[in-house]
Amino acid sequence: MNTAILLLHCPDKKGIITEITKFISDNNGNIVYLDQYTDNVDKHFFMRLEWELDGFQIPREKISEYFGTLYSKRYGIDYHVYFSDRKPRMAIFVSKMSHCLYDLLARYEAGEMDVEIPCIVSNHEDLRYVAEQFKIPYYVWNVAPDHSNQAEVEEAQMALMQELKIDFIVLARYMQIIGDKFIAEYPHNIINIHHSFLPAFVGAKPYHQAYERGVKIVGATSHYVTAELDAGPIIEQDVVRITHKDTPESLALKGKDLEKIVLSRAVKKHLERKILTFKNKTIIFG
Repeated sequence: MNTAILLLHCPDKKGIITEITKFISDNNGNIVYLDQYTDNVDKHFFMRLEWELDGFQIPREKISEYFGTLYSKRYGIDYHVYFSDRKPRMAIFVSKMSHCLYDLLARYEAGEMDVEIPCIVSNHEDLRYVAEQFKIPYYVWNVAPDHSNQAEVEEAQMALMQELKIDFIVLARYMQIIGDKFIAEYPHNIINIHHSFLPAFVGAKPYHQAYERGVKIVGATSHYVTAELDAGPIIEQDVVRITHKDTPESLALKGKDLEKIVLSRAVKKHLERKILTFKNKTIIFG
């Protein structure tokens, strides 16, 4: 079943749901999913709607244009239209740790993620063997310790992303800060996994920070990357309980297991087009 997916948000007004569903039904569309949410604090409306394309009277390449003409200015709608039969193209960025990379690739091979992975990018050679196991091209750019060549490296990386028609990027423990220009090319399309329950313990060695603080839970956070470090819209979080018997090393092991799960959940929601971002927060539909 090929479907179109409409994600939108706008200032809340009466009649929006009626108007949009009428647009679908008037053009012989059969709605198979509809979820909506109104933020009563900001008076803002959010909606995800999916309908069958079979028999729909508007050509798929014209749907976004027609919808925008009818409703974008009228309701102040910010919207995107996606199609279920188009596989998103995902690039994975890694450094030296393999646990998140292996988990994503295993789920991909098992058919859990409806995605294409044209490349893996790294700042080290260490994980080339993993890419070779899964027969995925592996590219390495080394950033100098003083970051003197970072702009040059990211220009080359962005050129590769454009050449391979990459839709979004997953930082699977990529231990390198992404520049503002690169981030601007993929707004809310770069997903990071942070080995901490943000906003606590940002930066390096969060498990050591957690150990020193004597916390009773440690967590992991997946979020969209923005120019402000580790402060983008949060997609998914989870925690695991610990005790006084844990060491920084055992905390790190528990955290790695959690990181894999949290990152895969975030990527899955992104692939399913179930996330809307607004004011540095996410609305995630079920």
